[in-house]
Amino acid sequence: MTFACLCGALFLASHAFAGQEVDFNAIHFGNRDAQLVVEASVTMPRIRRLQPAAGPAFEGDAGNPLIGFATIDGKASRLHWQLDREASRVDGKSLALVYRDPAFRLTLSWEWQARGEHGPLEHTIRIENRGGREVWIPLQDSFTFRWKTAAQALQQLWIDKGAGEAPPVGTHLVDVGDGYHWFGESSAFAHPRKGEPREIIPYFLVRSKSETGDGWYLGVEFSGRIAMTLKRRGDMLEGSVGLNPEAGPFRTRLAAGGEFVAPTVFLGTTHGSIDEAGNALKRWIREAINDPRVLRDQTYPWTTNNSWGSAMAISDAQARRMIDDAATLGLEMFHLDAGWFRAVGDWHPDAKKFPHGLAPLADHTHARGLKFGLWVDWVQAGISKEKGALDVADPAIRDWLTTDPPPGWKPEEFKGLTIDIGVPAAKAWVAKEVNRLVREYKLDMLEHDGYVVAQGCDRADHEHATCDPKRVKKYSDDGFIWMDGPNSTDVSYHAARAYYDIHDGLRRDHPDLLLEVCNDGGRMVDFGSAAHADYFSIVDSYDPVSNRQAFYDASHVLPPAMLETYVKEWPAKRIENFRYMLRSGMMGWFTLMLDTTTWSKQQHGIARAELDFYKTTLRPLIREADLYHVGARADGKGWDGIEYFDAKRGRGVLYAFRGAETGAKSHTFPLHGLDAQRRYRLSFRDRSSADITRSGHEWTQSGATVELPIAESSELVLIEAL
Repeated sequence: MTFACLCGALFLASHAFAGQEVDFNAIHFGNRDAQLVVEASVTMPRIRRLQPAAGPAFEGDAGNPLIGFATIDGKASRLHWQLDREASRVDGKSLALVYRDPAFRLTLSWEWQARGEHGPLEHTIRIENRGGREVWIPLQDSFTFRWKTAAQALQQLWIDKGAGEAPPVGTHLVDVGDGYHWFGESSAFAHPRKGEPREIIPYFLVRSKSETGDGWYLGVEFSGRIAMTLKRRGDMLEGSVGLNPEAGPFRTRLAAGGEFVAPTVFLGTTHGSIDEAGNALKRWIREAINDPRVLRDQTYPWTTNNSWGSAMAISDAQARRMIDDAATLGLEMFHLDAGWFRAVGDWHPDAKKFPHGLAPLADHTHARGLKFGLWVDWVQAGISKEKGALDVADPAIRDWLTTDPPPGWKPEEFKGLTIDIGVPAAKAWVAKEVNRLVREYKLDMLEHDGYVVAQGCDRADHEHATCDPKRVKKYSDDGFIWMDGPNSTDVSYHAARAYYDIHDGLRRDHPDLLLEVCNDGGRMVDFGSAAHADYFSIVDSYDPVSNRQAFYDASHVLPPAMLETYVKEWPAKRIENFRYMLRSGMMGWFTLMLDTTTWSKQQHGIARAELDFYKTTLRPLIREADLYHVGARADGKGWDGIEYFDAKRGRGVLYAFRGAETGAKSHTFPLHGLDAQRRYRLSFRDRSSADITRSGHEWTQSGATVELPIAESSELVLIEAL
C-alpha cells in the first residue's frame, strides 16, 4: 500500500469509526516506514501484518492477549472483555481499540500512534478502573508477538548498558536459529556481576543476514524493571516486551478511578545495514522524544568541566580556579559534582568548603561566561539533623524509606538509604527540593545520581504492592542497601512514573534547565529517560578506551549528543597521547573531569584548539549527522574509528584511533553515506597526510587510509563535498 493509499484508508476508517461501516477485521494504520493491519476481534486485538516500506511483510499468527482476571476484596474473577466499537477510534496519527469488562467496570484502551511520517510506531495499553472499589490486576504485557518468518538466516542485535565499567562485549550481534531463546532485562539500578548477563538498553533488532538487511525492532520507553524475550521455533518468531514478571507474580493496585499504563513500546522496520537502522531510529528520537527546546540550542551539547577529578575534596577556592581556567579554555559549563553538600540527604552547601554558599559561585561562573551545573542524589536519606534534611530518624521520612536502617547505620560519603518516590508525600518533597536547588543556586543544569527509582521495598503502606517479608532479599553491595522481592517490579513502576513527573515539573518551571541522568554511571540509559532528560553519563570508568567502548555501544541506538563520557587525568607522555585522551571523549557530549590548572602551557594551547574545533566543526555533526561504526569496537590494542556524515550539507568527519600495541602504523577505514557521483576532499587535521580528492564512488570502494606512527594517538579526517 502506498502512503497516499494508506492516508485514504485512515481517512475512511476515521469516518467509519464515527458511525459508518468499517471492517474491524482489517484496520490499516501506520506511516511511510511501518504499516500495520490490525484485526479487532470481539475479545482481543491482533496484528495480522507488519508491512515495511521495502521488503517482505511480517505476518502475525496470534492475538495480543489482554489480562484474564482481576481481584476485588481478595476474590479473583475472570474478565470478559468486549470490544466497544463506538468508543474505538482511528485517525491519521493514532489508533485506539477500546475493550470493556462490565462486571468489574474496567476499560482497556489498546493504542497506537505515529508521531511522524518516518520512524517506528508507538504502542500503549491503558487500563482504567471506572468502578467504585479497589481492583488488583495481574501483569499486562506491553506487547506480544508471533511472526511467521521465511526459512532464512536471521540475526539479533542488542546493546549492554555501561553500568559502571564498560562491558566486555557491549554490542551483541548473534545468529537466531531454530531453538533460539533470548531474555534481556533493564532497570534503573543495574549492578552487573561477573559471569552474569549485563542489563541492556531496552531494545533489540532482528534482521535478515542477507544483503537487504530486512528486519524489525522493538524498544521500551520506561525506566522501571523491564523484560524482553525472543524465541525462534522453525518459521515462527515469538516473544513479549513489558514490565519484568520476575520474581513475581506481579500485581498492581487500581484504586477507584485509577489507571494502569503499561510501558510504551515502539515498533519499527528496517532495510539496510545496522547503522542505517540505527540512524533512522536516532532521527526519530530527536524528532519525537527529545525536548525540542534543547535541540534548538545550537551550543548543545555543552563543553563541560566537572569537579569530580578532585572527588569529595572540592572547595570554593578550587572551584573558582577551575572556573577561571575553564573560561580561558573556551569551555561552556562548570559542573560541581559531589562533595559540595553538608551531608547525604542534606542538600545545602558545606559551610567549611563553601563559606559563601553556592549562589555566589554560580554568579562567578556566569560572570565568566559559563553555565553552572550541580550534582545531587535527591532520593538518598542520611542522619543529618539540620532543618530540611532527609533524616532517617524523622518518623515522617522514615515512612518513605524502602526499608528500615539496621542498628548503628551510617551513610557512605554520598550514598544513603533510598526513599520511595512512589509515595506521594516523598514525591512532593523531592519536587519542592529540586525546585529549591535550581532556584536558589541559579542552576543551568541539574544532574541526578544514585538510584532515584527504587529497586524494591518492604513497606506495607506504600502505593505499590506488598509481599511476604520472608521473600524480600536485603543485602549490602558497595556500601548500599539493596532490596529485591516479588513486588519489586511494581515498586519500580510507581517510582519511575513519579520520577518522570518530577522531571516534567522541572522542565515546566525551568524551561532553560538541562537535566543529566547519571545514575551511578550509565545504569539508567533508556528511552524513558531520553524522553524526560537531556543527556546521559554512559559509563563510570573514564579512561580513553572505556569511553570509546561505551560510546561505540550506546551510539547504535541513542543520539550521540546525549552520550556523555568523562575524560579523566591519564598518563599522556607525548602531546599525541594528550590529543588521543581528549578526542576519546569528544565523539558525543564532552566533559573533562580534572583540574586543568595543572596542565602545561602546551597542553592548554592544544586543548583550547581542540575545544574550538569541537564547537565549530564536530558539534554540528554530533547534533545532526548520521553515524557509522567504521572500525572494530575499541580494545586499546589495535585500530578503531567512528564516522559522522551529514548528506544534506556534504560534510563529515572520521575519528581514527590507534591503540597501544606496536604493529600496523596505518589503517584503512570504509566510508559511508557519500554520494557516488560527487567529489569529496579529505583533509587531515593533524596533517598526518596531504589532502586527497576523489569521487564518492572511489572513497566508498577504497576507504580512507590513516597513518599514525605513534601508539595511542589519533587523527580527525574531515570529509567535504566539492
